[in-house]
Amino acid sequence: MTIDAHQHFWHFDPVRDAWIDEQMKVIRRDFLPQDLRPVLAQNQIDGCVAVQADQSDAETDFLLKLAEENDFIKGVVGWIDLRADDLDSQLEKYQGRNLLKGFRHVLQGETPEFMLNPAFVRGVKTLHHYGYTYDILIFPHQLPNAAKLVAQCPGQRFVLDHLAKPYIKAGKIADWKKDLNILAAYENVSCKISGMVTEADYQSWTYEQMIPYLAAAFETFGPDRLMFGSDWPVCLVAGDYQSVKGVLEEYTAHCSVEEKANIFGNNAFRFYGLS
Repeated sequence: MTIDAHQHFWHFDPVRDAWIDEQMKVIRRDFLPQDLRPVLAQNQIDGCVAVQADQSDAETDFLLKLAEENDFIKGVVGWIDLRADDLDSQLEKYQGRNLLKGFRHVLQGETPEFMLNPAFVRGVKTLHHYGYTYDILIFPHQLPNAAKLVAQCPGQRFVLDHLAKPYIKAGKIADWKKDLNILAAYENVSCKISGMVTEADYQSWTYEQMIPYLAAAFETFGPDRLMFGSDWPVCLVAGDYQSVKGVLEEYTAHCSVEEKANIFGNNAFRFYGLS
């Protein structure tokens, strides 16, 4: 089964979604399952994982409701206040909601030190107790602290979103690659090949620009810890679904049938415990 391990849904709110600037105005509208279903079908994708785009309990409930109503949404990565004193009781209320697979905090909007706050680390460790995954959303300069966070949570399953958003447009790679290597040394960390086109020039990116970053990801994580994600609908500011998927399809043309099956589905199935 082919899986898109990273996409979003939302009812557009100009205040809440102020991060969608003028350059991204093409996604200043609602994006819901009825919009994605035909796109997945056209691109031979069997299912997807819906990831939070808003930091609220309501967001988690919203995504779970959509998943319960649409069988192609195989899992949900929600949001929860990991620093909360009553985190256990909050997580317990989700027991039995089997489509909830994990959680994410928008760490890219926080200081690098935020993720090392004892309360936050304690919260991530608590996820392991309940069997939930954690998506790491950061910028390159936050990679060293992400490695320190992972080091404190040896049993937790982590996945790095968007390769930590490397500076593809500027062509910078050395520091990002070095820090990515350090994080990838922890075998409980996987990585999503997602969000690349929006880190390049929206209008003029090329496949050739992506190659060094893809090579680094494959070298550090290997095909058994990488998974395809479209980052739809955010990707639409820089290209359609087919072109985004096409980048990884072209790069993996030399891979074995088994490796491609893992990257485009099996790894996401295993990591998130999809069914």
